[in-house]
Amino acid sequence: MEDRPRDTPAAAADAATPAPKRAGPLAVARAVLGSFLGIRKARDLESDSRSITPVQAIIGGLIGAAVLVASLLGLVLFITRG
Repeated sequence: MEDRPRDTPAAAADAATPAPKRAGPLAVARAVLGSFLGIRKARDLESDSRSITPVQAIIGGLIGAAVLVASLLGLVLFITRG
């Protein structure tokens, strides 16, 4: 008996579809900012879900949250010392 992979329609379909391009840092930042503000279009959400990996989304979200907190703290310090 031979151990070789079977040719299945699902395997052939996976081989025929090209792998989606990974999103760059600007695309991840745009997706995170849009998610923070709640103004994403469904078309953009679908495209982001194909190109942005979960690790990119988590790191982008953490960086976005840190920038938001730092800017709010800076604004409060600016106003209270002013």
